[in-house]
Amino acid sequence: MGVRGLHGFVASSCPHVCTVVNFKELAERHRSQHPGGTPTIVVDAMCCLRYWYTPESWVCGGQWREYYSSLREFVRTFTAVGIKLIFFFDGMVEQSKRDEWVKRRLKNNREIAKIFHYIKSRREQPGRNMFFIPSGLAIFTRFALKALGQETLCSLQEADYEVASYGFQNNCLGILGEDTDYLIYDTCPYFSISELSLDSLDTVMLCREKLCQSLGLHLADLPLLACLLGNDVIPEGMFESFRYKCLTSYASVRESCDRKGNVILAVAEHISKVLRLHQGEKKLEEMLPLGPNKALFYKGVASYLLPGQKSPWFIQKPEDVVTLDKQVLSMSSDPESKQEFPVCMDSESKQKLPVGTDPEFNLEAPMCTNTEVKQEDPVNVGPEAKHQVTVVLDPEILKVARAQHVQAESYLVYSVMSSGEVECSNSLEDATDQALPSQAFVYRPVRQRVYSLLLGGGGGGSSTGPAVKEWFVYSGNPLRQPDLVRPLQMNIPGGTPSLRQLWLSQEPGIQAQRLDTLLACFDLSSSREELQAVERPFQALCCLLVYLFVQVDTLCLEDLHAFIAQALCLQGKPTMELADLQLDHIDPRAVQLATLLVRGLTTLVLVNGACGSPWEMADFMPWHLFDGKLFHQKYLQSEKGYTAEVLVEQNRSHVTRFHTLKSVVCKACGKESRPIVSRRHWRPHHAGQS
Repeated sequence: MGVRGLHGFVASSCPHVCTVVNFKELAERHRSQHPGGTPTIVVDAMCCLRYWYTPESWVCGGQWREYYSSLREFVRTFTAVGIKLIFFFDGMVEQSKRDEWVKRRLKNNREIAKIFHYIKSRREQPGRNMFFIPSGLAIFTRFALKALGQETLCSLQEADYEVASYGFQNNCLGILGEDTDYLIYDTCPYFSISELSLDSLDTVMLCREKLCQSLGLHLADLPLLACLLGNDVIPEGMFESFRYKCLTSYASVRESCDRKGNVILAVAEHISKVLRLHQGEKKLEEMLPLGPNKALFYKGVASYLLPGQKSPWFIQKPEDVVTLDKQVLSMSSDPESKQEFPVCMDSESKQKLPVGTDPEFNLEAPMCTNTEVKQEDPVNVGPEAKHQVTVVLDPEILKVARAQHVQAESYLVYSVMSSGEVECSNSLEDATDQALPSQAFVYRPVRQRVYSLLLGGGGGGSSTGPAVKEWFVYSGNPLRQPDLVRPLQMNIPGGTPSLRQLWLSQEPGIQAQRLDTLLACFDLSSSREELQAVERPFQALCCLLVYLFVQVDTLCLEDLHAFIAQALCLQGKPTMELADLQLDHIDPRAVQLATLLVRGLTTLVLVNGACGSPWEMADFMPWHLFDGKLFHQKYLQSEKGYTAEVLVEQNRSHVTRFHTLKSVVCKACGKESRPIVSRRHWRPHHAGQS
């Protein structure tokens, strides 16, 4: 993240850039300087997830109750000293940063493969040095913070830009995060989350003014330096030969610095002693070897300019603009020039797929070999697929979707409607386990129906809308291009209601229509009565379990018992008891089952939002329904053949509920011709992991 090599350089060669500060003292000083103002810290939440996730167990699907407590303590500590926190989450991946996003996802795949290899060989969780954040953590953190009464926002572009802008425009105390880009933006002070001690509220402030002194630069030179070194927009290799030339002509090589450090010093000297001589007279492309990368380089530099800021490195008339990838980027960062939301989208793309693969799934390796995933895709895309998209949307509906996105009240809905492009990062999935499909495929039919709802042109028509570009991580996907996923027509009694009805109507009976639409997204309309009879918060869980068991034919009765027993036992269990729970060993199949369930809960967030919220969000937040270690314990017990009474810890009311929920799921699956049988009945036939 951020500027290549800058973090290590500051730590080893410019330690004076880092100063230990205390938030309580800074807040008191801020109040004395700004009477009546509230000291505010802007938090880059994506940088903080690892810091916040303090539970010891992380491979089992997430210790959500413990995590929620950790967040509550974090918020409480700052509130106690009168500091207001505003949290920003990444809401979009910008096209210019897609290559970097893909590179990180492929690196994560390799890390996950090592985690599963460790689990299989040691039957235990790896150490914290191999830590990987639980699936869905970023999504559910938004809702946890909102439940804790915090202002939580989702970005419409890269979050670091919006964080820096908010801090700059609102005279904030500072930014809390872990990204060297915050040393480049000319904004409020930048504080390190990794150095934060919550007990004392001490942390490290990284001072960009001191960095400039060390490098002989001005603040306005830092964006140029960042792009010449390489960042999330400019690939590191683009100016490698230029940096080498700077280094060979650099006379002040420091022995105390490694090569990367001396490269930074050499490039900084070239900016201050060579380029600055012609600043304002020559264009950047006349002074630097930009070649065909000119537009990208200008965009990279301009991406650090906050509203109202200008760069002395740009020679331009006020109306000059750089056009890149059909996006217009103003040379001075003018918030008014940024398109609020596109209402028409035209794109054309070609896909070349490996011979013998299904073009819809764009696989280089078979999806599954030992199992059937119920596929419902209307797929007619040829190997040379031309994808012509025109989306014309109701501006009022788009405005509602945008507002919900910004307020972090929805997931993926606005991305589908505004750009027709969505992504999902890595999940803890075992690429070698052929018996369990990736969550990307399991929930794809649900997403397809949601796409039909959001893009199909409204009430009851036959049009399902254009294909959506999906960047979903799964085994065998090289992520060279997105999968083109077509919407799937829904079957709703009385036809599909329009988004205006679902989102804006106050008519009596609309809530029932919203629920009908939600169930239709999961293709579970026939089980409406049984699911409606289930008490909260288990309605959502039963809906998810029915869908999962219909989709994945390698799930068995023992799995169902484990899912239901853990949800029942979780109710009323103290957080400390969950934290103290010890497991006999870790089972790789249980790890992947937990991932499937949690990704199902994130899918419910998408569906519920798209359908106008027939269910309360709290009903499928994991801290109410799922605990990784508890599920793992129940899974291991169920595998040994434990009775329902033992699984629910001899709690009589739980036993009754257990049989009720099991009956609902089994009956609904039966309607779909999917009997749920014990593993003992088919173990010899299915050779999947156990």
